[in-house]
Amino acid sequence: MRRIPVKTMFFLVETGAALSMLVLSFLLSAMTGQGWVLAAGVLLTACALVWLFLLTMLFARRLSQFTSDLCQTMDSMISGGEEPARADDSETIFARISYRLSRLYGVLQENRRKVDEERRELQTLVSDISHQVKTPVSNLKMVTDTLLTKPVTEQERQEFLQGIRSQTDKLEFLVQSMGKASRLETGAITLEKKDGPLVDTLAQAMSGIVYGAEKKGISVEVRCPEDLRVSHDGKWTAEALFNLLDNAVKYTPTGGKISVSVEQWEMYVKLDVSDTGRGILESRQAAIFRRFYREEEVHDQPGVGIGLYLAREIISQQGGYIKVASEVGRGSTFSVFLPKR
Repeated sequence: MRRIPVKTMFFLVETGAALSMLVLSFLLSAMTGQGWVLAAGVLLTACALVWLFLLTMLFARRLSQFTSDLCQTMDSMISGGEEPARADDSETIFARISYRLSRLYGVLQENRRKVDEERRELQTLVSDISHQVKTPVSNLKMVTDTLLTKPVTEQERQEFLQGIRSQTDKLEFLVQSMGKASRLETGAITLEKKDGPLVDTLAQAMSGIVYGAEKKGISVEVRCPEDLRVSHDGKWTAEALFNLLDNAVKYTPTGGKISVSVEQWEMYVKLDVSDTGRGILESRQAAIFRRFYREEEVHDQPGVGIGLYLAREIISQQGGYIKVASEVGRGSTFSVFLPKR
């Protein structure tokens, strides 16, 4: 039935109806012996055929109009035009199809918006990576060209090699950071929350900044209850806390102070990382968590501007969040809120 054309179906129905009426008229005429019964049957059959023909023509015209509107609507949906108009009568099959088309249009628009947003993010990411890679690659090329074309002393050669090592370390750090961010964003890494002592995680993060803090004469104070247990991913939470502590060491001057304190709230555990560094302008505090964001005044410091972005991703994927409070010239406090469960 699905393969039979609509016109053929109507023709078969009309033919069947006409034949049935003629046969019945002939039988009634033969049974009654009245000729006018056959004539009346033929007349009724002719009237029925006329009305069936008109019904077929009207239905064909309505179907043709609906098909034309449907094609026009779908073309508009494909090209991202206006939303298809809904039919006024919600009881007809055409209205139900129109309603579903409107829903489909909304889904297509949302998918198109997501694709455009992902494309913009990808373009921004490629541009940021290109910008980050450009400087160390240019420096490496300049140093190697100098070593290859000009005679240098042993001391200069050592300085050039140290410069090459410094730039390759920066590239390696960039690649590793981008790998971590990419795996977190795409879900390749799933954070596994387990109940465990927060002090162990904090100690793991602190171990990475001890040398840098001692080298700058920065005192570090930690206040964390040893029996405090929190449901969290120890490895990745330590990574996030290390990024906050590492920034505190970078931007705190020699002889400064860093303090870490932990408080228990009803639903969260609050961990504050405070420093006596240069501080952050209020107008820039919302931007510091963006990928590759770095203030112009700190470009002389090592880093690529991805640490805070990673920290926020790690904490948010565990159901927590990070806040910052800062005052220029008086330091900053980064507050990490981890849910207890």
